Amino acid sequence: MKISNRRSRGGRRTSAAVALIAVLALTATACGDDGSGTGGDKGAEGSGTGKIVFWDNNGGVRTDIWKEIIADFEKANPDIKVEYVGIPSTDYQSKVDTALQGGGLPDVGGVGAAMLAGFAAQNALEPLDDRLAKSSLSGKLNEDMVASLKAAGGGDGKLYSIPTSANNGVLYYRTDLFKKAGVDEPTTWDKFYEAAEKLTDAQKNEFGYTIRGGAGSIAQALDAMYGQSGITSFWNGDKTTVNDPKNVAALEKYAGLYKKVTPAADLNNDFTKMVAQWDSGTIGMLNHNLGSYQDHVKALGTDKFRGIPQPVGSAGKRVQVSNPVDGMGLFKSSKNKEAAWKFIEFATSREENSKFNEAAGQVPSNNDAAKDAWISEAEPTKLAAAALTDGSTTIVQLPYYLPDWNTISKADNEPNFQKVLNGDMSAKEFLDTVADQLNEAQAEWTERNG
Repeated sequence: MKISNRRSRGGRRTSAAVALIAVLALTATACGDDGSGTGGDKGAEGSGTGKIVFWDNNGGVRTDIWKEIIADFEKANPDIKVEYVGIPSTDYQSKVDTALQGGGLPDVGGVGAAMLAGFAAQNALEPLDDRLAKSSLSGKLNEDMVASLKAAGGGDGKLYSIPTSANNGVLYYRTDLFKKAGVDEPTTWDKFYEAAEKLTDAQKNEFGYTIRGGAGSIAQALDAMYGQSGITSFWNGDKTTVNDPKNVAALEKYAGLYKKVTPAADLNNDFTKMVAQWDSGTIGMLNHNLGSYQDHVKALGTDKFRGIPQPVGSAGKRVQVSNPVDGMGLFKSSKNKEAAWKFIEFATSREENSKFNEAAGQVPSNNDAAKDAWISEAEPTKLAAAALTDGSTTIVQLPYYLPDWNTISKADNEPNFQKVLNGDMSAKEFLDTVADQLNEAQAEWTERNG
């Protein structure tokens, strides 16, 4: 896998990142050994027994598999009790930010690359390098995933999250609908647009594509932009390429799909609504990631759809933006770090990591788990893993190391993307706004860290 990226050195240690959504009222949850704290609390190693609290950063979607892993852990460690708290992905950063200000952080929580810099900048997470080196996981984790999380942590070279899985953008399409319409497989962007048009009959409520207009929309839009433009770096010097004319043209074309070949409801759809709509309706194509594969299998079986890597561009090359590696972090305020680490180590062991990623349809972080047979049986995962290793795909690495990245790419600009879809804002104006914010964040980063 080729990775193209411009990354500054050093780590930004600033005030709390702006919450993604309005701050939620926090229900205080006691941490292990009844301890709680805010960012900067050093916590304690604790007894290695008793209760710990785990916050799942994708509650609902992953609740069942996490409860299974927790049951396995408690059976193997009868002197430790894990309290599971499932938090929807759209609420997770707000929940953590609120706890950082008022107390009540968990012992362990899901900490993926996209949120990592913001949490690390608030001194919320325990460095895990020494624990990893002394554990049964040493040398067992995918080096690229570890490196990705180290880079996302703020540039100080420390590891603040143990990787659990890697995701990848996938183009899902209904093979039955494509066959019926005599449409070619959408392996190129030209074929994608052709299929979207030919599969649409709005009067029959049939659409060629479902576009993400709600929460998480910008990451999908960036993938479509860079995939079409073929630009392979997020930075040109210290300026972002987001508003390069080629990306502007690509976004104009992509956003132009809305309501022409997509349902009108897409304007407010996050991934759960978008996936449910695709699974239950007659929509030809869906861009999401490996995580929804099992949902499609349950709804459609395996003979009515395929999940393939993103289309290739006009130059015959595939360009994708990075999907953040997911992981588990140990909060510094934990009063029972020994027990919390035992849970992280257990959850990323071969058997449990394989079990989690088979349920999620994602690529395991544990190298031994990545060899298990189910990967070759889950076609989208198999194709995604191949695309990332066979040299066919260039990954444009998003700047997760910027503490402001998650806010810029979500709360600050998702409403504006909806304006683009509705025709109330031009693609150029939208991308220029995003670029200005990114360039400012990068300049601050460089000034502070050299």
